[in-house]
Amino acid sequence: MRKIALILFAGAALATSSAFAQEQQETPIPPRQSWSFAGPFGTFDRAQIQRGFHVYRDVCSACHGMKYLSFRNLAQPGGPGYTEAQAKQVASEYRINDGPNDKGEMFDRPGRLSDYFPSPDPNEQAARARFNGALPPDLSVIAKARGAEAGFPAFVFDAFRQYQEAGPDYIFSYVTGYENPPADVKLADGQFWNKYFPGHRTAMRPPLQNGQVEYTDGTPATVEQYARDVSAFLMWVAEPNLEARKRIGFQVMIFLIIFAGLAYFTKKKVWSGLH
Repeated sequence: MRKIALILFAGAALATSSAFAQEQQETPIPPRQSWSFAGPFGTFDRAQIQRGFHVYRDVCSACHGMKYLSFRNLAQPGGPGYTEAQAKQVASEYRINDGPNDKGEMFDRPGRLSDYFPSPDPNEQAARARFNGALPPDLSVIAKARGAEAGFPAFVFDAFRQYQEAGPDYIFSYVTGYENPPADVKLADGQFWNKYFPGHRTAMRPPLQNGQVEYTDGTPATVEQYARDVSAFLMWVAEPNLEARKRIGFQVMIFLIIFAGLAYFTKKKVWSGLH
């Protein structure tokens, strides 16, 4: 009887693991989107980053923090294009826990440019308690921490064309990828079906709805537009010096080409008299 029980248990475990593996394999690769910052000469669209920040503040910040981004970054070169006064205004709208004061007590104060964006929860345990055990990830570097493998030989071509947008592609697809589950799938309480999430079962409910965030520049207030804008914003958050890096890289390549030419002609000149 014990042997039969072990066989049945092993069979059930194998069936479960096979179903899980099949489910993982069926997760599609996020479609590649068109981004202004793509390629070796790409730059951020300032208006898009500002709209994405608007979406983050109105929607995403209720659950997700950005602990590696400071308020002063909003006014830095290569950023969203805010002035220092505007960045100060944004900072002042947040409450920062500070201290201890002279009495040894912690206190809340308005944010300053030197402060970092606070998390909506005081600690990880409080966040898990609020979301039934699930921990909303910090969004500071999410655009560099997420992506999808393209496989061979696609990754070879990606290296030549400097494809680095897998993170924004995934974020956009994830936010817009909510669907009804298949008829034979039953979701647990607090689970939602997402086409592009590995395993498809995610604890984050669909965060966006049409008309949820009001744009003042006439941009369509749709889920797809929100997702595109916040994905671009999170790419800037993850790599705020992207434009400077590309510019310096191009300058270095020009220098190396000129240096190689000078080295060649110098060598030719020095050794031209020897046979």
